[in-house]
Amino acid sequence: MKEGEEVLVVNRELIFKDGRWQGLKTENLDYYLDLIRNNFQFRKRGEVEKDPSWQQIIPYILFNFKDEYFLYRYLKKASERRLKDDWLLGIGGHINPVDLKRDQDILDAGAWREWQEEIVYNGNLLEKKLIGILNDDRREVEAVHLGLVYLFKGDSHDIFVREKDVLKGEMVKLQDLEKRLENIGGWAQIVYREYLSKFL
Repeated sequence: MKEGEEVLVVNRELIFKDGRWQGLKTENLDYYLDLIRNNFQFRKRGEVEKDPSWQQIIPYILFNFKDEYFLYRYLKKASERRLKDDWLLGIGGHINPVDLKRDQDILDAGAWREWQEEIVYNGNLLEKKLIGILNDDRREVEAVHLGLVYLFKGDSHDIFVREKDVLKGEMVKLQDLEKRLENIGGWAQIVYREYLSKFL
């Protein structure tokens, strides 16, 4: 973990001032996006990783080609020990000051930068959209993060992780995802259960 890294956060009480929710929220998204855009700060990651009064905003990008979705996991060499061996559906990470670009929304800029840093994709993206906002208080690692869940649809399944010594990724058919995710916790299972399973 990069403790000195400056990451975008929003006060937890502000995010949930109209009530807490658990899982994937797919309604009233513009309200929450505006709340984040108008109230974010940058704080050192080491100060907020174990402080649930701050929500670190994380773009979490699902990649889809036809009936397949990209699934990956951290290997033993990964620095993020809390997620080691978990299967993840979303590609992403923290939003940083470098994402403050005048010609692009900071949340979209952070999502796009993380996509480019984590993934090699040899195809064209046909669609990019936000599908929900994800909160999960069950484990320490998720309790300090809030996910902005995007769906990227492509015209090829030719996709690879850049850091092959840290991550392992593959395309998996939608009908096979439930079995692959059944024994893990975290965001992937919520996204599958509350969003992707509806397409079976």
